[in-house]
Amino acid sequence: MASRPKALIAWSSGKDSAWALHEVRRADDYEIVGALTTVTKTFGRVSMHGVREELLRAQHEAAGLAPIIVPIPFPCTNEIYEARMAAALRDVKAAGVTHVIFGDLFLEDVRAYREQKLAGSGITPLFPLWRRPTAALAREMIDAGVETYLVCVDLKQLSKDFAGRRFDHALLAELPPGVDPCGENGEFHSCVVAGPMFKRSIPVTVGETVEREGFAYADLLPANE
Repeated sequence: MASRPKALIAWSSGKDSAWALHEVRRADDYEIVGALTTVTKTFGRVSMHGVREELLRAQHEAAGLAPIIVPIPFPCTNEIYEARMAAALRDVKAAGVTHVIFGDLFLEDVRAYREQKLAGSGITPLFPLWRRPTAALAREMIDAGVETYLVCVDLKQLSKDFAGRRFDHALLAELPPGVDPCGENGEFHSCVVAGPMFKRSIPVTVGETVEREGFAYADLLPANE
C-alpha cells in the first residue's frame, strides 16, 4: 500500500480547524504530521484568538500533533507575516509535507489568498469543510462532543458578554440575526478543549475578559487536574 501524502493542519486553536482535522482523519487519505500556528511572541498567545501558548501546546499533545510555531511580533506587518509563513512552509516542504489543511467555510477572498500564497510552492491547500452549511455544521460539532469556548469577540458584531461562553446549543439560539453560527465572518473566535479529535479533554477555567482594539478577549486558563 502506497504511503499517504503528508499534510499539516493550519491550527488556529478553534473549532473549525479542529473539525477539519477530525474530518480528514476520518477520511484517512492524508497523514497529518503537524499543526501550523502563528503565535504573537510579544504576548505568548495564538495570534488573533489570544489563546495562551501553554494551552496551545496542551491541544497539540491532546491531538497527537507536532507543533510548528510561526512566531510573529506585535504589531506585525503583512510583509513580516508572509515572510515568516513562507519560511515555515519551505521548511516543512523540505521535510516532505505536500498539503496544508484549512478550516475555512465560505469566504472566497480568504480561500483565494491561501491558494495564491501556496501557488508554485509545491504545497497544495485542502478545504474539507468548504461550503458546508454553517448552522448544521455548528450543531454537528456540538452533538459530536466538541467542547469549545468563545475567546475573542468582535464588539462591532457581538456584545462583550459572549466572550468566555461555551459554544453550545443555547449560545447558537442567542446569536443575533446576521451573525454566522460558526463565526466565519469574524464575529468570534474559539478555543477547543475536548472533542473526537483529542485523545483527552483539557481542563480549563474562564478567567478575566479584557477589551482591546475593538475586541473582547476571554482568558482561558489551564485548570489544575
